[in-house]
Amino acid sequence: MKRIIAVIREEKFEDVKLALLTAGCEGMNVSTVKGRGRQMGVRESYRGSSYCIDLIPKTRVEVIVNEEDLDRIIDVIVESARTGEVGDGKIFVSDVEEVIRIRTGERGSDAV
Repeated sequence: MKRIIAVIREEKFEDVKLALLTAGCEGMNVSTVKGRGRQMGVRESYRGSSYCIDLIPKTRVEVIVNEEDLDRIIDVIVESARTGEVGDGKIFVSDVEEVIRIRTGERGSDAV
């Protein structure tokens, strides 16, 4: 199994969520995060003063998928989150050794 962590624009979350649900990926964890990458922040102006917001609000979506679904789900996220502009986000993939559903005790793919 694999864990996919996608850090995306806040305004693209609903598109990504709907695309994941349509692709059959029902379980997900979502949180609001702040960070920066190559975007290096945004220049703002307020009452004549210019300042830089260097930690941009983003949405972090985390899903666990079977290895055979990995490429398909990544493609779904990329297509639904992409605007083509700097700051669209990143996707991180890592291995998951074990999943256990607490309610039933199911393990592995059955627990996902």
